[in-house]
Amino acid sequence: MFACQQEKKQVDALVVNGQVYTVDNTFSIAEAFAIKDGKFVEVGTSETLKNNYEADTIIDAQGKSIFPGFIDAHCHFYGLGLQQNRVDLTGTTSFSDMMKRVVDFQNQRNTTFLLGRGWDQNDWEDKTYPDKRLLDRLYPRTPVALTRIDGHAMLCNQAAFDLAGITKDTKVEGGEILKLNGELTGVLIDNPMELVRAIFPSPTKKEQIKALLEAQTICKNLGLTTVDDAGLDKPVIELIDSLQQAGDLKMRMYAMISNSNENLDYYLSKGKIKTDKLNVSSVKVYADGALGSRGAALKEPYTDAENHFGAMIIGLEAYEKLANRIAESNYQMNTHAIGDSANTFVLKTYEKVLKTQKDRRWRVEHAQIITDNDFNYFKNSNILPSVQPTHATSDMYWAEDRLGEDRIHGAYAYKELLKASEKIALGTDFPIEKVSPLLTFYAAVTRQDLEGYPEGGFNSDNALTREEALKGMTIWAAYSNFEEAEKGSIEVGKFADFIILDNDIMTVNEKLIPETKVLETFIGGEGL
Repeated sequence: MFACQQEKKQVDALVVNGQVYTVDNTFSIAEAFAIKDGKFVEVGTSETLKNNYEADTIIDAQGKSIFPGFIDAHCHFYGLGLQQNRVDLTGTTSFSDMMKRVVDFQNQRNTTFLLGRGWDQNDWEDKTYPDKRLLDRLYPRTPVALTRIDGHAMLCNQAAFDLAGITKDTKVEGGEILKLNGELTGVLIDNPMELVRAIFPSPTKKEQIKALLEAQTICKNLGLTTVDDAGLDKPVIELIDSLQQAGDLKMRMYAMISNSNENLDYYLSKGKIKTDKLNVSSVKVYADGALGSRGAALKEPYTDAENHFGAMIIGLEAYEKLANRIAESNYQMNTHAIGDSANTFVLKTYEKVLKTQKDRRWRVEHAQIITDNDFNYFKNSNILPSVQPTHATSDMYWAEDRLGEDRIHGAYAYKELLKASEKIALGTDFPIEKVSPLLTFYAAVTRQDLEGYPEGGFNSDNALTREEALKGMTIWAAYSNFEEAEKGSIEVGKFADFIILDNDIMTVNEKLIPETKVLETFIGGEGL
């Protein structure tokens, strides 16, 4: 009798009595799983796993829902950390409200260079761009640079312009330096912003580390276990790697390198860098600007701005040359494309330069406005859409004003993109949007804001199902990073990255989805 008794295997942890959404190929639901050395070793019923394994740590989920760790396929993790020490202008309701926050911040901090981000004139009663006159009076000698929420426009004072060498005669391709009656307003759009960014004070190493660790705390509390940072330079990537190796930074990172000669020369020749925590294998490129700042490149003029088409940030010849260079390497190309003109050019270029290649998974970041028959380009297995559902619910109040009633139907068209591509990666673009992936899920499924507006959802035919939204935040996001074999689902052999929620977002009333709390976040089986 004793000889027939099965000897139990020792594992590090058992999680039992859960509603486990595995997100495997059949979207199966399990009750329990075993973890050893940071990976799932068996998934099944609580009874079977208790009979098969011994563990020092047993977590009783008490019927709570368990999901693979959420992946944000497009965000600015490092930027989120830096933002914690700058003026937060998100949610301001007027220029006066914005200025109150600026003054309050500066009275407390007394910084030598005043930085902030998050204003959106589309949320104000007066939707015209602000100007610098009040900033000039309040801060005649302190440089001020306040970036719009989308990162594609900036309000500066004269002190910042003087330091950057910007005058009424300055000309920069790929954007605008706004003037009124021949005078500088203080607003820069897209490429001219780089002149001011070049004079920003560089954060110290201590400040950089603090920023990364603060961003990690925010993200892990909201259920993120992998973040795709859309644009980093070599020194920050190396700092991330060192913090991960030391065990201080546990967050898994898919780091897109920013498109600069220094980054390209170093990383493309070096090849992909891949550890359990860090993946450096892609280049982030900007094709055009943003819709909110009218920098998105459109085929036809903006409906609310006569003869204004937006602009490409990069020259067409330069873009194609860059695409060919990346195609000759083993790196992905991930291009920000908002306007339909920018998307058409990016998609045609992708198709052209990858014609003889397979499974390159080059990403179109945002893929925000698609017209004509351009959805068909996403049927190419070399091309993937990477989108942010909360952009749709943030922009829906004014997007049709920019685009008109015809083009708006091809904007934020996530279901159409999914039909063509069969996979769609979901993210937030935080800190442009809020960090929470649960808001991503809610926006993707309901196409409504937190007040339930509009009734029935914004262009609701492009809503995703709950299963599609969950896949977009887990296994499809992992696929877009070439990481589907190691994460994105709760399956044997994959990293034990998972979260426990207090609501079952797959079945709960959709109004309760945004109120759902993350009870615990685990990376490699370790609670954070």
